[in-house]
Amino acid sequence: MALLSGVRVVELGQILAAPFAAEILGDLGADVIKVEKPKGGDDARGWGPPYWEGDAALFHQMNRNKRSVVLDLKTPQGLQSIVALIGTADVFVHNLRPGAAEALGLGAKALREKYPSLVYADIGAFGHKGPLNKRPGYELLVQAFSGVMSITGEPGGMPVRTGPSINDLGAGMWAAIGILAALNNRARTGEGCLLQTSLFETALCWAGIPIANHLASGARPERMGSGHPSVVPYGAFPTATGPLIVAAGNDRLFARLAEALGNPQWAQDDRFARNDGRVRARTALENLIAGALAQRPRDEWISLFEAKGIPCAPIMEIPEALAHPQTLSLEIMQDTPDSETIKLVGLPLSINGKRPAPRRRRLELGADTADVLQALKTDQRCGRTQPKTLAGNETSK
Repeated sequence: MALLSGVRVVELGQILAAPFAAEILGDLGADVIKVEKPKGGDDARGWGPPYWEGDAALFHQMNRNKRSVVLDLKTPQGLQSIVALIGTADVFVHNLRPGAAEALGLGAKALREKYPSLVYADIGAFGHKGPLNKRPGYELLVQAFSGVMSITGEPGGMPVRTGPSINDLGAGMWAAIGILAALNNRARTGEGCLLQTSLFETALCWAGIPIANHLASGARPERMGSGHPSVVPYGAFPTATGPLIVAAGNDRLFARLAEALGNPQWAQDDRFARNDGRVRARTALENLIAGALAQRPRDEWISLFEAKGIPCAPIMEIPEALAHPQTLSLEIMQDTPDSETIKLVGLPLSINGKRPAPRRRRLELGADTADVLQALKTDQRCGRTQPKTLAGNETSK
């Protein structure tokens, strides 16, 4: 179901944040036109190996359901074309370096004055104001600067980067959420708006619970490996054949766990009976649990725990996760039209029981330039209707 059918998005994005925001909208049915530079296009095309059909695998994962238009924004003709193209759009989203959009004449003030119904989404690194608002940044820098890295890793070890680029992808997701809200508001008022988010703000949001704990207690959050600062036992424990995640998230589950491990008396121990006590006695309890789990193989514990309703999970590698019947049943891995090799993780959302499917072939650099620019010459709205207010009165851009 193409919920955003009829919505046009122009993306001037690089690498992850803006491309991911536009991909979400494209997966939901919007017509997404990605504007790329003539030489090489989006830098993510070269962020390999590995490559699929000439472009990096990560580029394909972030740029599904789009059309590619090549414009040289260093030329008057290129700038004129992108301004005209944005005039046909409902949404313009970018993650250009601070000040770059304004230097090109594509800043929010200029475009919103020209096109009042435009939803303009600007994704930055450190935010749109403050002493660092002009500083560019990458995922790793923001993870370090925000404090996220300081609480990621094993106790006593070096801080580490989270595996996925959580702030790039998160900023793209916040932008998409804001865009959807703005389009809903425009349907009522006819007016667009300026949306701003950043990797740094996203990182602070993801760290919200450790921040709240710090403000409430005054204690400095620490690295806890796979553990949880507020719940015990909750994390990875060794077994006779490898680590196992055990997550007894409340007192009832802990009592079941204690019984399954052959030590029902733990649930009656004043140190362990309640979660706040278990948090305070974390080291002593985790050592007891680790000693018990080490006596039997991982899969035996999994069978026993699942039978008793105790949350647990093996630590699987990516190939194992992809091959698991649960992953296969969700049909979240999707083929790319006209490609025998490109298979991507789809939108993690189903609508009336059906996941949005890829509609377009792989994004070849500039493949849609001629068609899009020709449509601009013949019809500035390219066959699309103007946004309307609730009363049905058309508004102009």
